[in-house]
Amino acid sequence: MSVQLSALEALAQRVGLSSASPMLLVALTHSSYAAEHNVESNERLEFLGDAVVDLAIADTIIRRYPDLNEGTGSLVRSRVVNESSLALASQRLELSKVLLLGRGEQRSKGEERPSLLADAFEALTAAIYLENGFEAAKKFVESELGHDLDVAAASPEEADPKTRLRQWAEALGLPTPVYDVSSEGPAHATMFEASVRVGKVSANGRGRSKKAAEAAAALSAWAKRDA
Repeated sequence: MSVQLSALEALAQRVGLSSASPMLLVALTHSSYAAEHNVESNERLEFLGDAVVDLAIADTIIRRYPDLNEGTGSLVRSRVVNESSLALASQRLELSKVLLLGRGEQRSKGEERPSLLADAFEALTAAIYLENGFEAAKKFVESELGHDLDVAAASPEEADPKTRLRQWAEALGLPTPVYDVSSEGPAHATMFEASVRVGKVSANGRGRSKKAAEAAAALSAWAKRDA
């Protein structure tokens, strides 16, 4: 049995799907592999999974932390639902061992790229949602992101990554972080991408709103500040 097949079976068992599930295989299929083999990529599942993860975390915040208001809840959610956080969750799931990548992505170690890993996590969430329903998908999201959510909710005053990044820059005498935001997609499903630069540190982030994208970029920059 190949290492990849063993890893696939372990992942399938962990998330409650069959290792032979067509939906699971699509969730793990990057567009580069799909183009080379004329199969469906995980892009549509990633689109759906983005919304499912957002809803699962929002639902958990409302039920688990009744004292958080809408504004603080949004900040806590942005600290958990972002490219860096989802990529780390994918690493814990060892998705890099089972992702199907095209030859070019393999050569460039695409399985290590945070954006690719974050997209795979969202696609996997969508596969669970479509096969087993929202409660199963929510349980999966909570199991993988619940600790991060607890940490963020326990210190809501630190939940705004943009403020934290700005204060860090000020303490070091660096210029104020500068954000650049672009958007793509139709009006009903617009995706925003933000880039931020502060000193020698630069990072990117994505989100369903300009605010969420900037927060994701700030969180990613914060993680790189001592690199």
